[in-house]
Amino acid sequence: MGILWIVVIGFVAGIIARLVSPVPNKPAGFLLTTLLGIAGAFVATFLGQAVGWYRADQGAGFIAATLGALLVLFIWNRFAARRPSL
Repeated sequence: MGILWIVVIGFVAGIIARLVSPVPNKPAGFLLTTLLGIAGAFVATFLGQAVGWYRADQGAGFIAATLGALLVLFIWNRFAARRPSL
């Protein structure tokens, strides 16, 4: 049940990050949106634990996961902008 919860939260955080982000090159589809949100949650958890906001047994919340997904989307677009289009 925990993994299903992570997927649902990741999907919702990915959707919100895609809606809020003004960049044109957004990953589309259920799978990429879910992976974007889950990656954002991992980034937010890692950064929060490094700064001291979370203990080692805590994970990032929904808002932090959405902010992490925005950060991942920003990095995604920096790499996608460098790649030449065919």
